[in-house]
Amino acid sequence: METQKITVEFVREALPPRRADGHKGDFGKVLIAGGAVGYTGAPYLAALGAARSGCGLVYLGVPSCIWTVTAAKCVCAMPFPLPEEGGMLAERAAAPLLERLAGCEVLALGPGLGRSAQTQALTLALLKTEKPVVLDADGINALAWHMDSLDARRERITVLTPHDGEFARLGGDLTADRAEESQRFAMEHGCYLVRKGHGTLIATPSGTVLENPTGNSGLAKGGSGDVLTGVIAALLAQGATPVRAAACGAYLHGLAGDLCAGWLTEYGMTPQDAAEALPHAFQSVLTEE
Repeated sequence: METQKITVEFVREALPPRRADGHKGDFGKVLIAGGAVGYTGAPYLAALGAARSGCGLVYLGVPSCIWTVTAAKCVCAMPFPLPEEGGMLAERAAAPLLERLAGCEVLALGPGLGRSAQTQALTLALLKTEKPVVLDADGINALAWHMDSLDARRERITVLTPHDGEFARLGGDLTADRAEESQRFAMEHGCYLVRKGHGTLIATPSGTVLENPTGNSGLAKGGSGDVLTGVIAALLAQGATPVRAAACGAYLHGLAGDLCAGWLTEYGMTPQDAAEALPHAFQSVLTEE
């Protein structure tokens, strides 16, 4: 099937407008939940991606055992400690997270979350929220054998950002045509699918499939997806529609990676470099003739 190519013109028009007299409360609040012992970088990278993409306030809930490490890293986000079990978030972290989420526009769930019965139960509990959710990494893995929790969100906004391994765990067929299978999944489950990889695809519940032309192999490193999660969540929080947030997020993240490849090579660039290059990607989109 044919896909629609995301263009710089599309991204420029789709970016949420910014009021000249706006304050931080006007530009959205994102709550990120994740992190575990051994995975302290992932939630930080997601928070950095959100902060570099125009979000007014970024909150970051992590297990209490890694809170000091996370707090030392973050200067543009507000980390807070949560109940943990075995170095990962515990199911009882749901209540304080939902309380914090009440004052936010978007939940980004999964970066560095880890896999356990506790994190799975926590994920399924948080998916009951009415707020938009961007689900990444082990947040996606927690859905395996629990697709009913995703289907129950059909009337709410859910953005999934799997690589092919995670997509297969959710029942995706890696042998089928990539665009057609992405379309089928998004329509069947009523979600917005950001299927990462070369030519990242964005599939919508209505059947539209967009293809991202930016990005390179330098982004094929652990942590890149966490940055992308933060970018998409930030754009959603600022009022972008789900398809625009997903498409613009993929394009800008890939463009930041392309800029980094030019400066640092695909070998030497890191996910943090890509996050820090996001302002240059926004500038390129906004000023290109």
